[in-house]
Amino acid sequence: MKILGIETSCDETAVAVYDEEKGLISNVVSSQVEIHKEWGGVFPELAAREHTKNILPVLDKALKDANLKLSEIDAIAVTVAPGLIVSLVIGIAGAKALAFASDKPLVPVHHIEAHIFGGIMNEEVEYPFLALVVSGGHTELYLIEDFEKYKYLGGTLDDAVGEAYDKVARMLDLGYPGGPVIDKMYNEEFAIIDFPTPLKGKKEHRFNFSFSGLKAEVLRKVNLNQFSKEEIASSFQKKAVEILVKKSIDASLEYNAKSIVVAGGVSANKLLREKLTKEAKKQGIKAIFPPFFLCTDNAGMVAYTGYKRFKQTGKTIGYDFKPLARIRMDKFIDLLYKQAP
Repeated sequence: MKILGIETSCDETAVAVYDEEKGLISNVVSSQVEIHKEWGGVFPELAAREHTKNILPVLDKALKDANLKLSEIDAIAVTVAPGLIVSLVIGIAGAKALAFASDKPLVPVHHIEAHIFGGIMNEEVEYPFLALVVSGGHTELYLIEDFEKYKYLGGTLDDAVGEAYDKVARMLDLGYPGGPVIDKMYNEEFAIIDFPTPLKGKKEHRFNFSFSGLKAEVLRKVNLNQFSKEEIASSFQKKAVEILVKKSIDASLEYNAKSIVVAGGVSANKLLREKLTKEAKKQGIKAIFPPFFLCTDNAGMVAYTGYKRFKQTGKTIGYDFKPLARIRMDKFIDLLYKQAP
């Protein structure tokens, strides 16, 4: 079985092919990072224009890299939620057109679901496991009891952690995207500011996150002109990682999950990898991170997750299925089984 995957939920135009026997045989990504640097973040209309321009060349290269024709593909998987609507519609329109022209089934994939399962496509992970989703648009904890059986434990009440990184980097004039810059700048000796822990002591929010208050404290320190950029950036990262690690470990222990799977762009953060691996090991828990090329948005994760859905459930969608800007992963599964034929 060979599945073509399409991903255009934000600012990466990506197409990949997953082969049941050979694994991931092509994974082409056209990044827009350099284009959006001027804006300090993703500019939606510009992202949509670039997707429109890039989708066909990226598709062509993905098929050539896989040494396949469209007629040899068994199904087409596409990210349908969540994301920027103006970006999602480009990938979905392309997938629908390909499916119609080739008479292939269309398999819907949730972006977060793809990050979680795509990152462990070459790993054997026992259920249930905990998923920590960390990116520019999401910070969430899920208990993954099985494929398509997801329990939402908590999420951010305001900014996603990746968004907070970008905004802190902007305050410090470090450039965009902020996560890699701050992570590279991090030095334990510079982490001298004891930033407060958001939601501390609030049991009803034990698995929720909040980064707006932390971000506000960073701005206050910047305005004081008493600390260097390295000290503020390092102190911010230390606190952000501390929050992610503690909540992940606590949730794993409460739900008896023996593995923590980290997904999303911030999973590339070196300090997070180091600290979570160390603290998880103390509790007899395995921390699993995706290979770096699967941390950021890509279509390999979509193709693989689409393969799992098509292989295990046979679920497909019709041409009237619309993109969804916001929908939780567990709610998406409920919707899928209501609307899919």
